[in-house]
Amino acid sequence: MATQTQRPEGEVLPANQTQQPEGEVLPTDQTQQPEGEALPADETQQPEEEDPWNDDGVSVGDSSEDGSLASLRSSIIDYRRENGRTYHRLKEGKYVMPNDEREQDRLDLAHNLWLATWDNKLCNCPKVNGAKRVLDVGTGTGIWAMEYADEHPEATVIGVDLSPIQPGFVAPNCSFEIDDLEEDWTWSRPFDFIFIRSMIASFSSWPDMITKAYEHLEPGGYVELHDNKFPLKCQGGPMPDDYAPNKWTKLLVEGCSKAGRPSNLADSFKQMLEDAGFVDVEERKAIWPFNPWPKDKKLHHLGLLCQANAFMGIEGASMAIFTRVLGWTPEETTVFCAEVRNEHRKIGVQAYYDVYSVWGRKPEKDAENDEAEQP
Repeated sequence: MATQTQRPEGEVLPANQTQQPEGEVLPTDQTQQPEGEALPADETQQPEEEDPWNDDGVSVGDSSEDGSLASLRSSIIDYRRENGRTYHRLKEGKYVMPNDEREQDRLDLAHNLWLATWDNKLCNCPKVNGAKRVLDVGTGTGIWAMEYADEHPEATVIGVDLSPIQPGFVAPNCSFEIDDLEEDWTWSRPFDFIFIRSMIASFSSWPDMITKAYEHLEPGGYVELHDNKFPLKCQGGPMPDDYAPNKWTKLLVEGCSKAGRPSNLADSFKQMLEDAGFVDVEERKAIWPFNPWPKDKKLHHLGLLCQANAFMGIEGASMAIFTRVLGWTPEETTVFCAEVRNEHRKIGVQAYYDVYSVWGRKPEKDAENDEAEQP
């Protein structure tokens, strides 16, 4: 569930510094100045002419940080520790998945699961090529943003997340910002491609998030969403009532709903895009076998990846929701997660998730709207 990943225009992670490990304070010899945020700025560092690689108002200075900026950076990486996991500090509690090394490894594995699902393509819309200014919402480890930037050196790619877990050394056309995308977006320059992946259970209002994407796209720009839908389904018959993974996904749906961040809306993305005003909306649907039960070569491979992804993420996905929302103890949650993993190894139940890729285009300014209004 991500997540994925973006105003004030968040804090930008310097491209010439490595991502600090958990618990360390970022070096204070350089300052990344986010757009719109009330942080100290060295105006002498601003270029006189627009730099196509930098975002509006974002600059990299070489002066020393003052105490307030150093304190802010320190507080962001002072992660919340809870039940043996760490969680984001900025707007803490909004996102239920941890951000520690175990979760980062899972996020990178999930990236490969998505690539295998869509035949090794980073996206399915026409912006698979030709984008110039790209926003990756809920960037996580930044792996999608970095790969897109590497494949498209002509594009400027910005990844945004609540956690500063992205690498420091990246391509010059890729940068990362730390911010909460449920707040106002204040970028003054529009994007031509906005990518949102694995962000179920991350937003209180998906329609609001899609509207923000629409407003910050240039005419003709695209948004694309990727996500899976909870709970599990069963092929070839009814889902056994005593199947622990089925109970697990239903509890996640219940907990996320009670928390006000639903996890079962991926099949509604197409309608949401159309309601927001997007045109040429398309939906591509696939499945993720919960384990390697299919005989089909591709589906068998997807099942292996999905199983590995679940093994790495069952406890991380469950701990915060079960203990904060559903009233379970950490010990009860740990025992139940072990039961889910144990039954996950059994291939007798042909369980799977539906997964979706949905994209749409913002109409060209005036022309398409005027044409649509004519009798």
